[in-house]
Amino acid sequence: MDYKTAGESHGKGFLALVENFPAGFVIDIPVIDAELRRRQGGYGRGGRQAIEVDKVEILSGVWRGKTTGAPIALWVKNADNRIDTAPDITNPRPGHVDLAGAVKFGLPIRPIMERASARETVARVAAGALAKQYLESKGITIVGFVRSIGNSESNLTDEQIQNLNYEIDSLDANELLRRRNCSEFYIVRSDAESVEWELKLKQLIDDVSAAGDSIGGLIEVRAFGVPIGLGTHTQWDQKLDGDIAKSIMSIQAIKGVEIGLGFNVTKMLGSKVHDPIEYDPSQENSANRGFIRRTNNAGGIEGGISNGATIVVRCAMKPIPTMRKPLDSIDWNTKESKQAVYERSDVCAVPAASVVVENVLATVLMNAFKKFSPINFSK
Repeated sequence: MDYKTAGESHGKGFLALVENFPAGFVIDIPVIDAELRRRQGGYGRGGRQAIEVDKVEILSGVWRGKTTGAPIALWVKNADNRIDTAPDITNPRPGHVDLAGAVKFGLPIRPIMERASARETVARVAAGALAKQYLESKGITIVGFVRSIGNSESNLTDEQIQNLNYEIDSLDANELLRRRNCSEFYIVRSDAESVEWELKLKQLIDDVSAAGDSIGGLIEVRAFGVPIGLGTHTQWDQKLDGDIAKSIMSIQAIKGVEIGLGFNVTKMLGSKVHDPIEYDPSQENSANRGFIRRTNNAGGIEGGISNGATIVVRCAMKPIPTMRKPLDSIDWNTKESKQAVYERSDVCAVPAASVVVENVLATVLMNAFKKFSPINFSK
C-alpha cells in the first residue's frame, strides 16, 4: 500500500490517495471515523478541535462496498476553510517551517504554513486506519499510547522506570487497548495508578498553558502478531526498521525514533542487549513460527527483517512551536526584530500524535506485506 496526501490546514479539506490496496476488501468507515475522532482527543488540545468534526468520505476505489484494486481516495472536509481570506503572516515562528519554506519556494509564509500544518495528519490517520483493517485480517494488532509528557517521569528512579517497562511488556494487545482507551491522556498505567497520573498530567499541562508555553512527550507503539519476514536485509532502502524510522520521523514535531532498547543499547554490553533464541513447538503455527525470545530488546526487528516478536517503536515529540508567549523573530519584510506570530494552537498534542504514529506504522507494515513473498508464509 502506498499513499500520498493533499490539502491545507484551512483549505477545503484533506485527501489521502491510496494505491496498491487489494481488491475485494470491505472497508469499515465507522472504524476510520473513530480513529479520526481519537486524533482530535487528548487533554491540552486547542480550539480547532471544537470546530472540526472529522469524518471520512470515500470518493473512489470502492464498488458496491468492496475495494476494486483501483486507487482509493479518502476525503476529510475542513469546517474551517478560510485559506483565501486568512491574512498572511510576516513574523516566522522559530521551530516551524515558516522561514525555511518561504526562502526555498519564494512564497509568502501563509501557503507554506498551511501545507506544513499538523492537520495534514488527518489524511495520514485515514489511510492508516484503512491499513489497520487489512492488518487485523492478518492477525496483527497495533496499539499506540503515551509513555510520558514533559518531565512527568523525571522523579522516577531507574528501578521504577524498569518496573514500568516490565509491566508494559507483560500486557497483551487487549489490555493495552483497554487501559489506553480509559485514559484522557492515552496512557497505560494500571487502574490503581491512572487517576493519580491523570491529575498530575492535567496540572502539568495547565501550568504550561498558564505560562503561554507548550510541551511535548514520549510516544510508544506496539505491533502484535507480526510474522517473521517483513522487510529484507538485501538492500539498505528496503529494511523494515529503516522504513519505520523514515515514516515516523516525517510526522510533524517528531524529533527522534528508536526501536526496542533504542539509545539504551549504548549503556549495555552485548550479552545483555541481544535476545537469546529458543524453540517452542506449541507455537509452530504462530507468527514467530515457534522461535521465541525471553526478551525483546531488538523490538521485533533484526537486520531489517521482522523476527516474529512484538514490534516496539518509541518516538520523541517536541513542544509545538506556536505559543501564546512567542519567541523572538524578525519581520519578513523589514527584517526588524519582532516577536513570532501566534496562531490558534495546542498546548499539548502528544496524545493526538500517538494516534498518528500508530496509524503511520500501520501503513508501513501493510506496505511491507507487498515485499513478503507468499512462499515465506508456507510452513
